[in-house]
Amino acid sequence: MFAGVVGPTLAGGVIKRRPRVMTLLEKMQADASAVQTLQKLRARHGDGLLRLAVPGRSFALVLSPEDVGRVLAESPEPFTPANLEKKKALSQFQPHGVLISEGPERDRRRAWTERALETSRPTHHLAPSVQAKVADEFAALGPGPLDWDTFAPVWWRMVRRVVFGDHARDDQTTTDLLERLRLAANWSYLLPRRRRLREEFLGRVRALLARAPEDSLAGGLAADDEVASQIGHWLFAFDAAGMVTFRTLALLATHPAQRQKARQDLASGAELGYLRACVLDTVRLWPTTPAILRDTTKELDWHGHRVPAGTGLLVFAPLFHRDDSRLSYAHSFVPEIWLDGRAQEEPSLVPFSAGPGECPAKNLVLFTSATVLATMIRDRDYTVDSSPKPGPGRPLPATFDNFSLRLTAHP
Repeated sequence: MFAGVVGPTLAGGVIKRRPRVMTLLEKMQADASAVQTLQKLRARHGDGLLRLAVPGRSFALVLSPEDVGRVLAESPEPFTPANLEKKKALSQFQPHGVLISEGPERDRRRAWTERALETSRPTHHLAPSVQAKVADEFAALGPGPLDWDTFAPVWWRMVRRVVFGDHARDDQTTTDLLERLRLAANWSYLLPRRRRLREEFLGRVRALLARAPEDSLAGGLAADDEVASQIGHWLFAFDAAGMVTFRTLALLATHPAQRQKARQDLASGAELGYLRACVLDTVRLWPTTPAILRDTTKELDWHGHRVPAGTGLLVFAPLFHRDDSRLSYAHSFVPEIWLDGRAQEEPSLVPFSAGPGECPAKNLVLFTSATVLATMIRDRDYTVDSSPKPGPGRPLPATFDNFSLRLTAHP
């Protein structure tokens, strides 16, 4: 089971995706095999917790949608997001980050993060500034070939301007340092902490923070290691958002009905509600965090079975997002489920996690990605030139590699 489910996820890179491995996993359609394996295990063992044989560690797989809802709703106690493996990995570049904090420190860091990202608001007050920066950068992508190596630099220029301000637009060095730290974080236990590299990265972030203007997310925040550490995670999240945005563009290129609805949404002057739903459904189809991890903080009784304190729990999101034994739309692009209430009825559809540990940047990411897509599809059509082509009328690929995706933009 480990080799077929957890192995490909680790190989592809949990913290930073490895392009060559992702290309191979797409050819193998590794997530399809993983979901089928877990469906068989659930049919054989039931939908309780499935204990995993991990040397020196109590670990279990969550197989029930209802249990997914419970684990995420009851965070951080008794299911802490500060999971042991996660702490080992993320401390490489965000030693003071919310995700690996516990107790009063977590409460304090989560509170200021939510204030900065305006988690409770559908649209951040900096939305006009974000729209202007998106327009500046993405309007320059004219007709012609478009691949990841073309899209990603534009995306990162926009992200640095949104997070730090215009002075950071061309600071590729900071982005590269973070990439190196995240690649090291993929190895979690197996590599020592890159302390010198981390200090160089945090030092550059502190310098950018010190100059951050009011029209940036970092404007007004303290230029210290605690804030710099959390901003490292914001950049991490924006990397995943770029992959989602590029995949969503491919879906809109190959799904004319959804593309038409998105353009109608734009013409109506609505707040990009349909495009946000498109982004949400793309994350459902290809989760950027396939392995959601929690640790139990105390001994629990789980449907009559004892679960020791310190047990690691794994929610493998593709099992639930692509569960064709329960979801009629499992392998289809259906943004409507996020607008008509169907998705909200499923506690295990968690593209941004859920509960108190839900991604605090969810609304900001959805707005930014939707704004980029609005700019790109407003007066351009696209064709997908690479394979597989994620078209309607047949199941969408279970693994979809953004790094090898190629499109052509047509005026």
